[in-house]
Amino acid sequence: MNVPITQYPIPKNESQRLRAVRSYEILDTLPEVDFDTLLRVALHAFNAPAGVIGLMDTDRLWFKSQIGIGLPQLDRQIAFCTHAIMRPGELLVVEDLLNDLRFERNPLVTHVPNLRFYAGAPLIERNGYALGTIAVVDTQPRTFNESQRAALRDLSILVITALESRHRANLLGHLAMTDHLTGLANRAQFERTLLSEIAYARRTGEPFTVFYMDLDNFKGVNDTLGHAAGDEVLCVVAQRLTDQVRAEDLLARLGGDEFGIFMRPSVENSAESLAKRVIDVVSAPIILSTGDKVSVGISIGIATYTDAIDSMATLMAQADQALYEDKRKNGD
Repeated sequence: MNVPITQYPIPKNESQRLRAVRSYEILDTLPEVDFDTLLRVALHAFNAPAGVIGLMDTDRLWFKSQIGIGLPQLDRQIAFCTHAIMRPGELLVVEDLLNDLRFERNPLVTHVPNLRFYAGAPLIERNGYALGTIAVVDTQPRTFNESQRAALRDLSILVITALESRHRANLLGHLAMTDHLTGLANRAQFERTLLSEIAYARRTGEPFTVFYMDLDNFKGVNDTLGHAAGDEVLCVVAQRLTDQVRAEDLLARLGGDEFGIFMRPSVENSAESLAKRVIDVVSAPIILSTGDKVSVGISIGIATYTDAIDSMATLMAQADQALYEDKRKNGD
């Protein structure tokens, strides 16, 4: 599909607007019933054959919900919603697209689906940024009265409410899976990942490795300098460990001074090489905010998934036994 000759308009606050869109973590997600229901209500209310709930990304209008369009997204240059987000406080209603200089050469108008009518309400988040639109279209010119305009505004508010609810639920879910002190994944997230990866490994035969780690001499820090110092040590160790793992690995604080790593070893990054790096970085002295200098070590238990392992409990028991042996070797 050819795009129009003219360049599309861009809001003055485009960088902030894009950050707002992405903060909802919704782009390229699967359809969800809340948004599909709202769009069906809109089409029924306006007796329209097609419509979208769309989020405006850098160069595309991505559809969280679409009916009668048959596409997952549109090039931003040809999306009518590109113009709708320019005036967040107003609806964009074009009763005959063919008689509007902005759209008369638009391929959506001049070629299939030969659209002639558009009504879109910007989706305005709490800071006033237009995330996208809820819009209805038709292949025939039509009028759109004040009552219909008010209804479309109301529907845009309901879409924003659904977006906010989804965002809050995601945040709460993230918090439930995050260690509040270090910001790492917590035990619940670690165990959820292991269950998923065990199921995957059973299907594919692809192995993975688990580290079960415990700090050495940590109790001495708490006993001599207090729990605030201990918390600071945990945060420093967490950051040092984070610097050693890859994006595809999972690092978690399992509780107290215990940490875990899920990894898939490779030639470039074997379990042994990672273990050596972990020992080296954790053992380096730590200068606390109080000026105190402390040193801790780390013991590591390593277990690799094989077909002989029947459950997560068995895998973690192997890692725990390996950790116990390492701690005994370290004299802790």
